[in-house]
Amino acid sequence: MAARIIDGKAIAAQVRAEIAERVAASGITPGFVDLLIGDDPASEQYVGMKNKAAEAAGMAWFDRRLPADVDEATILLTIRDMNQDPLIHGILVQLPLPKECPADPFEVVAAIDPAKDVDGLNPMSQGLLAVGRPNFVPATPLGVVELLERSQIPVEGRHVVVIGRSLLLGRPLSILLSLKAPGLNATVTLCHTGTKDIGEHTRRADIIVAAAGSAGSVTADMVKPGAVVIDCGTNKLPGGRTVGDVDFDAVSEIAGAITPVPGGVGPMTVAMLMVNVARAAGV
Repeated sequence: MAARIIDGKAIAAQVRAEIAERVAASGITPGFVDLLIGDDPASEQYVGMKNKAAEAAGMAWFDRRLPADVDEATILLTIRDMNQDPLIHGILVQLPLPKECPADPFEVVAAIDPAKDVDGLNPMSQGLLAVGRPNFVPATPLGVVELLERSQIPVEGRHVVVIGRSLLLGRPLSILLSLKAPGLNATVTLCHTGTKDIGEHTRRADIIVAAAGSAGSVTADMVKPGAVVIDCGTNKLPGGRTVGDVDFDAVSEIAGAITPVPGGVGPMTVAMLMVNVARAAGV
């Protein structure tokens, strides 16, 4: 029996509509800025998507751009100015930084005021999550949790395997899912490049989250029948086709529910970023 397809695009539209209603009712105009360093076309497109989503939600977006070879001091000064701007409630820096940029990404995200850290990458934000008192959590992990909740897929008490340990997704998601809180409280296994046999772990999982950035790396023989598979991968194949980390056609014949790529987790990332911006503005 084919898996149920989890429609992230439809769920993200619901989330964004709810945020727009909250913003309209609040009388507050949340302000958002995505600092873009360099002129990478993919980054330009992604920033444009976020700005468009902010505008649709009744938020104000501010354009801040710096050249690819900008020095760290200039970046930190720009962030300091945004920290002090009362019209800006949410700040993020488009990562990765271009190769021409000599700045340390850690220092860059550490300079963001934790109260405006809507990307959840400031060391204080990451530390608060680690001790079980999260403030802002990166948008993609939030999106995964929201997808599961709105799809009525229980997490509490279940075994979740997360593949990938990035600071933007795998690591914070593994912590978030294991928090002792209603709707979470899962048993989480975090697999990565140092894991000798990932399939040994995934075959025991009730929920698999693939977030390693390796096309087709989760195959049907790695999935327990009826398991939920959340694919966070975004990989460009020769010819331009976008696929996830999961062998979708084969795995969808085994899994109980699965997210497609595109149209699964991706739309949730932008939607949950808007949730974080609204929170930062007190909406």
